[in-house]
Amino acid sequence: MAATSASKWFLPCVLLLCAALSLIHCSNVTYDGKALIINGQRRILFSGSIHYPRSTPQMWEGLVQKAKQGGLEVVDTYVFWNVHEPSPGNYNFEGRYDLVQFVKTVQKAGLFVHLRIGPYVCAEWNFGGLPVWLKFVRGISFRTDNEPFKSAMQKFTQKIVQMMKSENLFHSQGGPIILSQIENEYGPERKAYGAAGNAYMNWVAKMAVGMGTGVPWVMCKEDDAPDPVINTCNGFYCDYFSPNRPYKPTLWTEAWSGWFTDFGSPVYERPVEDLAFAVARFVQKGGSLINYYMYHGGTNFGRTSGGPFITTSYDYDAPIDEYGLIRQPKYGHLKELHDAIKRCERAILNADPVVQSLGNYEQVHVFSSNSGGCAAFLSNYHTNSDARVTFRGKHYDLPPWSISILPNCVDAIFNTAKVQHQTTQVQMLSSKAELRSWETFNEEVYSLNEDSTITATGLLEQLNITRDASDYLWYTTSVHISPSEPILRGGKRPVLKVQSMGHGTHVFVNGHLSGSAFGTREKRRSDFAVDIDLQGGTNQISLLSATVGLQNIGSHFETWSTGILGPVTLEGLEQGNKDLSWQKWSYKVGLKGESMTLYSPSSIQSVDWTRESLVSVKQQPLTWYKAYFDAPEGDEPLALDMGSMGKGQVWVNGQSLGRYWSMHANGDCSGCSYSGTFRPIKCQFQCGHPTQQWYHVPRSWLSPAKNLLVVFEEIGGDASRIALVKRVVIGEQ
Repeated sequence: MAATSASKWFLPCVLLLCAALSLIHCSNVTYDGKALIINGQRRILFSGSIHYPRSTPQMWEGLVQKAKQGGLEVVDTYVFWNVHEPSPGNYNFEGRYDLVQFVKTVQKAGLFVHLRIGPYVCAEWNFGGLPVWLKFVRGISFRTDNEPFKSAMQKFTQKIVQMMKSENLFHSQGGPIILSQIENEYGPERKAYGAAGNAYMNWVAKMAVGMGTGVPWVMCKEDDAPDPVINTCNGFYCDYFSPNRPYKPTLWTEAWSGWFTDFGSPVYERPVEDLAFAVARFVQKGGSLINYYMYHGGTNFGRTSGGPFITTSYDYDAPIDEYGLIRQPKYGHLKELHDAIKRCERAILNADPVVQSLGNYEQVHVFSSNSGGCAAFLSNYHTNSDARVTFRGKHYDLPPWSISILPNCVDAIFNTAKVQHQTTQVQMLSSKAELRSWETFNEEVYSLNEDSTITATGLLEQLNITRDASDYLWYTTSVHISPSEPILRGGKRPVLKVQSMGHGTHVFVNGHLSGSAFGTREKRRSDFAVDIDLQGGTNQISLLSATVGLQNIGSHFETWSTGILGPVTLEGLEQGNKDLSWQKWSYKVGLKGESMTLYSPSSIQSVDWTRESLVSVKQQPLTWYKAYFDAPEGDEPLALDMGSMGKGQVWVNGQSLGRYWSMHANGDCSGCSYSGTFRPIKCQFQCGHPTQQWYHVPRSWLSPAKNLLVVFEEIGGDASRIALVKRVVIGEQ
């Protein structure tokens, strides 16, 4: 079939679409083995991921302009199904979810768009971007040759494509979208699912191509992507990668600029010297599109973070930080890299590299042709030693683990390890905004005397009951203790043991907190054992199970369980151990404060808040707090310092900033070197401090005066020390 078969199939489709549109505005995107071809011209393209729900519409223009000034030509985003279709057939494309407006913002800046529809996205996003209601469709099985799943995902994909078409946003219509992605990192799943995975992969490719967008489709991390779909690479390095056909270009859809964080882990940073080295390695091997994942990471507002245990911050050590500020030296060094490579573009796209050894660890890749001129990449792969190499009679000094770029095969204008930009220093400084008029509301421990959502014999899986309407589910039962029981007369207290697949468990006995247990990203279970106080007669045991984001990756993750699945046992009684797992349990979804929408400005007046000293409620669990503040002057980004609190959620003017958790980072922060193969554990920071202390407050959410702050605290904290701070660049070092 060779190269001509793909082009014979794809190009006529584009031309037919063009014929149906105004020829004045029609453009096309094709490809060959070198690169994407836009309007008849091969291009080396630098791209960056900016996810529209992880910032605000008021931030979009500034983020896109900074991306453009940083040398990017493409903005890449996933499409997040679960925020757009929160219930079947009910769609939301407003505010942060206004996908069309985001694409038009990119278009206004003169940049292209890569629209990664998925609609499974992973992205450390709740449930991988798939709506939770999809799990409960009869007979469904995610991401395989399953008719209910294929029907639902096709319907959503078609809706997104049609939205883009109706606004003339595909490049074939004169718009900015030059690429679309279907599915996401499907290779491991396809192998796990066998024949059904292969059938699904081929179906989804045919389905996408059949939508007639006039632009190429890609599949990332899917080596068997069928023609004309382009298979692409994701990773820290992709110079090893080649597409599955010689007539497809070599594209890097995710060049990981850093790494995500989860509560309790250190913060991971990737040195820009290594990132630049990885990009130069990719280009010298013939790569022609590099997308930085992320270029701006942003914030997991609300309950959108996945994992589980992913932090509310999705900063990702990106060139533009969570708050929209430029991070140096990463931003400036990559900009210089882009400039250097663009000066080599004609040479690279008009010749194949000739590789010559210059030593044990040193090489040169030379691109030379009559039409494109000459460009060379000199590389030193040694992790510790400098190298002096001779190329065409001239000497060049190369630091360890670096590449020098020579756009005319003579002058080295850029080296990946020689960073010219100083590190910008930022501090969180007081905004001088006073948090005033503090009041509290005590969340009640769920009682058997209240109406329950459901009563059943045995322990039930949490998501099956909550449908993810809340992080929280109450499990409540009772235990009868005989008056003759020795524990009532000073004997050794009994031990309650709870084994849970939930991410956190709070145990209350007769309305009093006995203790809490939490899982981690490495160990999801939150097993619990504690001595408890019981009384003669009936005792109520209430377990509050909490999730911290839903699973976003893994084969058939829709079948994975969460919540308290047991066993739950009471040990140390005179009559022996008692298994409570198969008793009658009552279940209540969510918190009373959630059902009363305590966080909403419209609900404040209808709730009996209590004004009392914050000292008196310090370290009190299950407590709601509210206060007011005026917007600080200036335009610096703002954040809430939640380091004095334990774990919970926080809202400003009814908008959820996300989950907070002051869990301290556990890791090895002893050092960080740019040289040698990067993995996140090489460069860890924040050890011994909370993984996340500051929570982004978008200024666009504020009014000039009397802004409402509401906090729900699960385990106890000191609300008097919560502070509104501003993120300020204080200089360079």
